[in-house]
Amino acid sequence: MSSLLFLIPISMVLFGIAIAFFIWAVRSGQFDDLDSPPIDLLADDDDAP
Repeated sequence: MSSLLFLIPISMVLFGIAIAFFIWAVRSGQFDDLDSPPIDLLADDDDAP
């Protein structure tokens, strides 16, 4: 029982940090372009030096 008193607040803090990082990613435009990254994987850019 005493371990729950330690683990529940830690999990709440980690959850809050995850939500903060998600909000930061959305506001900074990380999820704006969802169409071109799959196409970029198919591009052949083997430029010989």
